[in-house]
Amino acid sequence: MPSAVERAMALVVRLAVAAPLIAGASACAARPPVVAGGCPAGMAQVQDGPRRFCIDRYEASLVEIGAGGRETDFSPYETVGQRVVRAVSKAGAVPQGYISRNEAEAACGRSKKRLCTEAEWVRACMGASKRQFPYGTSRRPGRCNDRGKAPLASYYSLPNAASDQWGAMNDPRLNQMSGTVAPTGSHEGCASEDGVFDLMGNLHEWVADREGTFLGGYYLDTKLNGDGCRYKTVAHGPTYHDYSTGFRCCAD
Repeated sequence: MPSAVERAMALVVRLAVAAPLIAGASACAARPPVVAGGCPAGMAQVQDGPRRFCIDRYEASLVEIGAGGRETDFSPYETVGQRVVRAVSKAGAVPQGYISRNEAEAACGRSKKRLCTEAEWVRACMGASKRQFPYGTSRRPGRCNDRGKAPLASYYSLPNAASDQWGAMNDPRLNQMSGTVAPTGSHEGCASEDGVFDLMGNLHEWVADREGTFLGGYYLDTKLNGDGCRYKTVAHGPTYHDYSTGFRCCAD
């Protein structure tokens, strides 16, 4: 039988061998978790011909990165300005409006993602069967958040809105009205074949086009610039933002 000293030495050896494994498990837990198919949590895998890509299941919300890397939730009703933020994809969050294409690109990059290309976004919305709407071939009003209120009309008369259009369009009160932006995934029927939510309505979504393009429409309009997954706005540059502009990220 081993002596007490021998048993103690054996225990020390076992702990020394186990320590790297324990440390490795802790390090893995700190990384963004990966789900089946190789996409990070909060993303869906989309097959596009011979290639695959990952896309956020939900429109992006933001966290602000402060001193020492400390992260806090960022208000979805505020413009980004000089704050350092990164994108998060999670259900039940109010998605970020008031954001420009360039700010959205930076926020995706800080989460080791990127803005989706227009082709990727449209493929995720239409699905492999190329449906006009994320949920099917015909429009079903209310299935997505596409029947909202006009917040500008509630806070501004038309002359006042015209006199300070930039300020009015970025008023943080606008998306706090009932009947405007909805929490991510709350319209459960507004899901694509791949389980991606809110691709139509809720908020416009910036894509990677450097000249400035957003897709999908928002809670007040999903028809004016195209129908459903083919809705496309190219009238604004990459630094433009207002209460209706949001985004989501993709990854390879």
